[in-house]
Amino acid sequence: MKYEMKPLFEKRMKTLLPDKKDFDRFNKIVHEKPRRFIRCNTLKISTEDLLKRLNKRWRVVQPYKDHPEIIVIESILGPGELGNSIEHLLGYYYVQEISSMLPLLSLKPKPGEFILDLCSSPGSKTTQMAAMMKNEGTIIANDLKLDRIKILAANLERCGVTNTIVTRNDGVGLCNRISKTDFKFDKILLDVPCSGEGTLRGSPKTFKIWNLKVVKKLSREQKKLFAFAVKCLKVGGEIIYSTCTHSPEENEAVVDFALKNFPLKIEKVILPLKCRPGIKEWGEEKFDKDVEDCCRIYPQDNDSEGFFISKFKLVEEIK
Repeated sequence: MKYEMKPLFEKRMKTLLPDKKDFDRFNKIVHEKPRRFIRCNTLKISTEDLLKRLNKRWRVVQPYKDHPEIIVIESILGPGELGNSIEHLLGYYYVQEISSMLPLLSLKPKPGEFILDLCSSPGSKTTQMAAMMKNEGTIIANDLKLDRIKILAANLERCGVTNTIVTRNDGVGLCNRISKTDFKFDKILLDVPCSGEGTLRGSPKTFKIWNLKVVKKLSREQKKLFAFAVKCLKVGGEIIYSTCTHSPEENEAVVDFALKNFPLKIEKVILPLKCRPGIKEWGEEKFDKDVEDCCRIYPQDNDSEGFFISKFKLVEEIK
């Protein structure tokens, strides 16, 4: 079934993409199925050994030479084929869209660090984080709903992750309790629940359920979550704020809120694919000029899903 954009959503996207050819490319690609990306789980197998196994049944390519763990399956796949392979069941790879891998490529977690993944289920980024840390250090992987926690725990076990503590808490409540202790994290991943405008290719029902009231409600919740999370970060520590949506209310508006209310320095996001800078205004709202250092990922630029990534460093203690 093919869904079409709601008129208001289309109007907003045309404002974000004022060039007609650019918008037309966007409108075309969001109705196409996304490429099939997987990420080699280096906790269990080397990229070379995984490729030897996969090449026996599929045509695979590595599009980013600096990130050989990122693999595209170019063969035509049957329903459930990627998820039912023996390599997947053994945890040798994670089915993960390229945009979803980008926040960790920017955060650059290292072995031995203490990291908070506040909205972690289903675990794609948590398992990626653990692999980059070589299972050394500690990850607190938090989510709220029990059914999502079960999925997270299953993926951590399948992928051989041993450096992660799973918690089931409201993100605001958890951060509020942590902030009252002396414990601070080296890094925080805040990949927040959002309106999902960037997932139209993989989840076409987003066309149907999109609602501006929900966007504005989520924006308020995202600001609150950021305000509590940043208090758990050590001075000099880094926090990634990311979404899989295009709406400025959930992206630049949250970044602007963070810069105006906390002693943060925004860091330029540099990634191995085409990024567009954050926008400096939306409607009557003008944002801090540094939002340009954020990264907007549009599907027509990289044959991917859509995403937004921002990176901050805490420069002094929050009083």
